[in-house]
Amino acid sequence: MMRLSGLLILLIGFTPLWAEQTEERLGSGLVNPGFHAKPDWFKQSFLDLQEDVREAAAEGKRVMLYFHQDGCPYCAKLLNENFTIKEIVDKTVAGFQVIAINMWGDNEVTDLDGQVTTEKQLAEKLKVMYTPTLLFLDELGRTVLRLNGYYPPHKFSAALDYVAERQETKQRFRDFLAARQPVPASGKLHREDSNLQPPLDLRRAAASGKPLLVLMEMKQCPPCDELHGDILKREAIRRTLDQFDVALVDVWSSDPVITPDGETLTSTEWASALKINYAPSLLFFDAQGREVFRTEAYLKGFHTHAAMEYVLSGSYREQPSFQRFVQARADELEAQGVHIDLME
Repeated sequence: MMRLSGLLILLIGFTPLWAEQTEERLGSGLVNPGFHAKPDWFKQSFLDLQEDVREAAAEGKRVMLYFHQDGCPYCAKLLNENFTIKEIVDKTVAGFQVIAINMWGDNEVTDLDGQVTTEKQLAEKLKVMYTPTLLFLDELGRTVLRLNGYYPPHKFSAALDYVAERQETKQRFRDFLAARQPVPASGKLHREDSNLQPPLDLRRAAASGKPLLVLMEMKQCPPCDELHGDILKREAIRRTLDQFDVALVDVWSSDPVITPDGETLTSTEWASALKINYAPSLLFFDAQGREVFRTEAYLKGFHTHAAMEYVLSGSYREQPSFQRFVQARADELEAQGVHIDLME
């Protein structure tokens, strides 16, 4: 087990800027903190994004913006796993020009509005909070799909097909992805007795004074099975979870939901309005019914706990950058000698 920079809580592909570097591996396909070399088939861009979009369109391709940071093990996982699978590499090279942008970088960028800015200012403008974040752009520079965090190979391959085949004009990515789900699932929802029960009136959650956590899930969902079969059963996470009102919403259900802002929709309509593309997605609402944070993509225990603590502590109010919240937490725990496995 490697010595991490004191990290009790990390989230999805959200990783801090570790100063230390080590030769030991993180396991599960993750590599050491620090710089991660990009494949040589990534575009060597001058970061004029309007020009990049035009050049890609002239070749019948689309642009993929890859936001990364040094010391991000999920960026390494994307590069060292997804981008070492020949089928994925072939699809990516054939359909896309991939442009790497450092979330904290100072390189000059001409953005999609023609404004001259920097990499980190562009990341802030586009509300990039996680690494990796991938933005797939159409021929007019519009974002047709956004992946917040790491997607495992089979889901990432589906995302490539979705954008390359121009499926955004025909169906939602969630529908496209569900039709290609290759992993067996339990086929059941994991609603607990302690959850808010149907028919869901999420306005009532505010009356408790607790923040609201909405689990957007579906029955055919192996990651949902993992979340409930292991992660949410851990004692530390259970203690934190008890401080939320929790509602589970089946994204494929026609059951009515009164949303936190008082609108009555079916579960599927609400999921669509919220642009839910991945299950499980965790949506956090404050006591006034406002969405204040969400997680999407690949989840593990520390990541799930991180999201809960970020919201429960109110840190999202003072520190809008989740990355900096995690770094401060990491420094605090490092001083206490806390060393854990990021991917446990």
